[in-house]
Amino acid sequence: MKAYSITDIGRQRSMNQDFVYASDQPVGNLKNLLIVADGMGGHNAGDLASRYTVELMVDYIEKAQEERPIPLLGNAIHHANELVMEKARTAKEYEGMGTTLVAATIKDEYLYVANVGDSRLYLIDQEIEQITRDHSLVEEMIRVGELQRKDARSHPDRNVITRAVGVRVPVRVDFFDVKLEKGDKVLLCSDGLTNMVEDEDILQIVRKSDSIKEAANRLVTEANRNGGKDNISVVLAEY
Repeated sequence: MKAYSITDIGRQRSMNQDFVYASDQPVGNLKNLLIVADGMGGHNAGDLASRYTVELMVDYIEKAQEERPIPLLGNAIHHANELVMEKARTAKEYEGMGTTLVAATIKDEYLYVANVGDSRLYLIDQEIEQITRDHSLVEEMIRVGELQRKDARSHPDRNVITRAVGVRVPVRVDFFDVKLEKGDKVLLCSDGLTNMVEDEDILQIVRKSDSIKEAANRLVTEANRNGGKDNISVVLAEY
């Protein structure tokens, strides 16, 4: 597996509250590790929450004895969640901070995924498939039939998330596993990409690029061309 990551402030934000991590080398007992976190909170709190969460997860995984990917990712997220909540109590400016999170690792032809919030993971081959499910208000409205998916992108509450790391104990995490085929590409991204670029356009950019680095950079460029209303983060890996 090879991986590439990029994060960009976008065109309308004053700071970048996203944080990305991509290692195609072993991290503890994991053969590789990919993470995107999209922070929320006050001026500095969102930036701290995303970075701190990822750093806590990586540190936990490096030291853990667990070898099974899903339990290891889950334990790392729960560990980070508790410490982020503790950090939020240390200063008034950190109150209410939290972060979305999508993390993945590949082992023995399988992709293992954990997510909290609305940062996404896609599997891309000849088609594009969203593996994660958004934990957001508009996704709940779609699920119960109150909103059409085509209208979700323009809904005024599209940025309201229903789960985040650092908000409550225990944090609720969704897990997925997917069998991979040679040449499959795995895309982790924040909503700064998916709110600005349609899934079909993401697919075409990835398929028509000569490398994952070129594809990732073109995705960021396209999100900015379409308005760049939020921070944009992309981690792209090829199996």
